[in-house]
Amino acid sequence: MVRRTKSKNIKQIKKKNNIFRFSAISLLVIFSFFSLPTINSFLYKNFNLKKSIISNAGVNFDQEIEKRKKILDGQTETKTKKLSLKNIFADIDFFSTDEEGQNSIRFDARTIEQLFKDTNYNLDKVRETKLVNIGNKIDHLPIEIRGIENSKKRKRLFIQIVLPLIVEENAKIRLDRKKLFRILSKNINTQKEKNWLKEKFKQYGLQDGDFYSLKVRMDEIPVSLALAQAAKETGWGTSRFALEGNALFGQWTWSGEGIKPAGVDKNAKHKVAKFAVLKASVRAYQRNLNTHSSYIEFRKERAIQRDNNERLDSLRLVNYLDKYAETGQQYIDVLKKIIKQNSLTDFDDVNVMPTSNKTKKLI
Repeated sequence: MVRRTKSKNIKQIKKKNNIFRFSAISLLVIFSFFSLPTINSFLYKNFNLKKSIISNAGVNFDQEIEKRKKILDGQTETKTKKLSLKNIFADIDFFSTDEEGQNSIRFDARTIEQLFKDTNYNLDKVRETKLVNIGNKIDHLPIEIRGIENSKKRKRLFIQIVLPLIVEENAKIRLDRKKLFRILSKNINTQKEKNWLKEKFKQYGLQDGDFYSLKVRMDEIPVSLALAQAAKETGWGTSRFALEGNALFGQWTWSGEGIKPAGVDKNAKHKVAKFAVLKASVRAYQRNLNTHSSYIEFRKERAIQRDNNERLDSLRLVNYLDKYAETGQQYIDVLKKIIKQNSLTDFDDVNVMPTSNKTKKLI
């Protein structure tokens, strides 16, 4: 008797859950079609938000993805289910990814601004706390940034987008650097540590065992300097190379995928390097300054600063980037002006926000 009652209760609970799931998903679909443009864009374009809402509705998200795959393979029986799932996952390609396996989505400017507002991400707070939430990462600059006539607003949005990318890549280098010095302080290294060192020698273009050069090359680029160069090279995010190829630093390529500059000589073989997402451009820029022979003096000065007080001075380091652009000293002067006028050194000591203290991520 007890078992039958329990079974009956379970059936009732399942029935209620099914009703709830159906209602929640239906509301999601309806809301997506009829909501305001900003919210509609937010729901339709954001992978993690969809995942969160569907999961909270009691639906197993991974199972839904599998169903979606079967639908794409033509393995489902009912058209109703096919239409339903298409509505749920409308406008999102779950199977196109960036170079690190994450969904790469281009948001419009209004959506990005709303997301930053919702996550309480603003530059004044970053300057005060010296922390940035790397959950506030954007893969592509918004096309609409070209149309923002207010220069302060355009610059602010550009810095908000690029800052977390630079800080995160610096944080990775900083962790590697600490690990390197920890390994070098030991008399005997494990095989795992030896393998790691071998990988790093290769990453920084060095022969195995060249520890001195590795210590010089494996270091951060000051945030203010990286921001200034990105601003200069992209016209604060408005250049064709930045918008079409996620190229923040105008790096040239002779063999890789790139965009041919307008007005160059017909016989010119170089292109501006193109990247899948913005963070890939930041990583390539850091590798360029940390390995290319044109920036040996830059790295020497950085090593001297490290030996003296462990704090990097972008306004001194920039003097060694005359080979970055054909304009030489003029290029250096422009970068210094950008750094000073926009108080970019305020961001030099900004770090990644600890996981336990992160504000809500872009979901």
